[in-house]
Amino acid sequence: RGTMSHYGRLYNLLFFNDGLHVEHHRRPGAHWTELGQQVSPGAPRSRWPPVFRWLDAIGLEGLERLVLRSRVLQRFVLSAHARAFRRLLPQFRDAHRVTIVGGGLFPRTALVLRDLLPEAEITIVDASAAHLDLARPFLGDDVRLVRRAFEPGDSIDADLVVIPLSFSGDRRKVYSQPPARIVLVHDWIVASRGSSAVVSWLLLKRLNLIVSNQA
Repeated sequence: RGTMSHYGRLYNLLFFNDGLHVEHHRRPGAHWTELGQQVSPGAPRSRWPPVFRWLDAIGLEGLERLVLRSRVLQRFVLSAHARAFRRLLPQFRDAHRVTIVGGGLFPRTALVLRDLLPEAEITIVDASAAHLDLARPFLGDDVRLVRRAFEPGDSIDADLVVIPLSFSGDRRKVYSQPPARIVLVHDWIVASRGSSAVVSWLLLKRLNLIVSNQA
């Protein structure tokens, strides 16, 4: 009780299974190399390694709201994302219909793609009306805002779909069953898939581009 495990492979490889806290407390005499064989499916877990566990309390939404309060942070976030999108632009520059999932709060993806794809029709789909209300002043009438939830496995009628880092659904299913022919997925720095560009080492974030075979 009172502890949780982190099952990230890279962290546990580098730090001798330090993330397997629950397993260690259940078998304190076990050598660290044995802990990976004792993983309990129902163990309390965190997607963050211990050094970043404070993010469980603040959350990505809390960090987003911090960005909303600072013009300096907004410029930094926009600049970092713009560089990553430009590196991958040759693979999606022909997209005419773009859907951004969960683009409320500070809509950095919509702002970047509006500049990179000036002729494209951009839509933000977000389940939170409050988030869309916060995004609207940054975008004016150039971007369509739709209140709707997205579930992995859903197909979206768009040339390009963008998935945020804060997406709480099954990200693996987004990769295995892309919702459109071209999908850009914000992911953690260690999770490189398809064509990839680092957004920022400071933000621990990268952008993965997946091209499916669907028509």
